[in-house]
Amino acid sequence: MSGPLYPAARVHAPRIEEHFARHLADAGQASAAAGPDAATIEALVDAAFWASLQREEGYLPEISLAFLPPDRAVWPMLLKEPLPLGPRSLARLAPAVERPGIHLGVWRVGGELRVWGTTRAVPTFCMVVEVVGPGLLVVKHRLDEDSAKFRNVAVFEGEQVKLMRCGATELEDAPALLRHMLGPESSSPADDDAADVLLRLAVSMRAHKRGGTLLVVPAGTESWRASILRPIAYEVHPPFSELAELVRDAPAGHLAEVARVVEEIAGLTAVDGATVITDRFELLAFGVKIGRPDGRARVERVMRSEPVEGGSEEVVVPLQLGGTRHNSAAQFTQDQRDAFAMVASQDGRFTLMGWSEREDMVRAHRVEALLL
Repeated sequence: MSGPLYPAARVHAPRIEEHFARHLADAGQASAAAGPDAATIEALVDAAFWASLQREEGYLPEISLAFLPPDRAVWPMLLKEPLPLGPRSLARLAPAVERPGIHLGVWRVGGELRVWGTTRAVPTFCMVVEVVGPGLLVVKHRLDEDSAKFRNVAVFEGEQVKLMRCGATELEDAPALLRHMLGPESSSPADDDAADVLLRLAVSMRAHKRGGTLLVVPAGTESWRASILRPIAYEVHPPFSELAELVRDAPAGHLAEVARVVEEIAGLTAVDGATVITDRFELLAFGVKIGRPDGRARVERVMRSEPVEGGSEEVVVPLQLGGTRHNSAAQFTQDQRDAFAMVASQDGRFTLMGWSEREDMVRAHRVEALLL
C-alpha cells in the first residue's frame, strides 16, 4: 500500500484534528500528548481499517493504536526495530495485544509513522484508534490522568462515520448516564462513580446480545410498582445491595468486585421482562412485565435523537423505536417521570429513555456509538 485508501479516513480526519486541538488548547496541560494532525489521523485510521479486515491464523484482529512517543509512555515495551504502520504488520501483532488495556504505540520515526512497541497507560487527550470488529473502528481519548475512562470521538463503520457531539444543551434533562458520556466531567466524585457504574451496566447489557431493559427508579419509593403487572415473578427481598455498598464505600478500590457484580446484574436483563434497580444500585426485581396504570394515557409520541454531529431530532410513534421492549419502556418512563430506562436490542442498538420536561414527552437517545 503506497498511501491511504480508505476514503472516510481522509474526509473526516480534519474534523477529528479540530477536536483534539480544541481540547488540548483548553486543557493547557504540559502533560497532554501532542495533538495529531489530519494526515496522521488519516494514516492511523486507514491502517486500522485495513488491518481489521485481515485474518491471522483464522482470527480477526483486535488492536488498539495510541499516538504518542515512547518517552511519554509509562513502562513501555520497546521494539529494537520499530515496525512500519501497515495492515499486515498490525494483524501479525494482534494476538499479542488483544487483551484489554494494551496499546500499540505509534510515533514518527525518521519522518514515517511506525509502531515502536506497547504501553498500558496513555496520557489525557492522547488519540487512540481501536479496532472493534471488521470495518468497525473507534477513535477516542482518555478523560483525565487519574481515570481509566475513555470518551469516544468518532466511530467508523465502513462508509458510515459518526462524530460524537459533546456538551449539548439538550442534556439538561437527559438521563444521568448520557450527561456523563457527553457533558463536561462531573464536579462530584460520587456522581462520577455512579455514572461510571451505569456505563458499565450499559456495556455489559449490550455485550450479552440477548436484549434487555433496565429500569432505574428513585430509592425509597414504591410508585414504580403501579407500572408493573402482578404478580412479580422474580422480586428480590430484601433488595440485593452488594453493588450499592461497593459504590458507596470505596468504588475506586473495588473495581474488580464492581465489575463482577455489574456482570451479575446485567445478566439478569437477559431474562424475559425488565430488571428494576434503584438509583443507589439496589436490585429490586427482574423479569417484570410493564403495564399501563389505570387512567394513564397511552404513550403516543417520543422524541428520538442521537448525540452525533448532524444527527436530527424527530418526533416518532413508539413503534418506530423498536419492538415490545422499546414500547413498554417508553410507556414506563411516561408514567414514572422520575425514573429512566436503559434498553438494549439484540442487534446492538442501545437506547436511553427518560421524561423530558422541556419537550413534555419521552425522549429516546440512541447511544450505542458511545458504548463501543
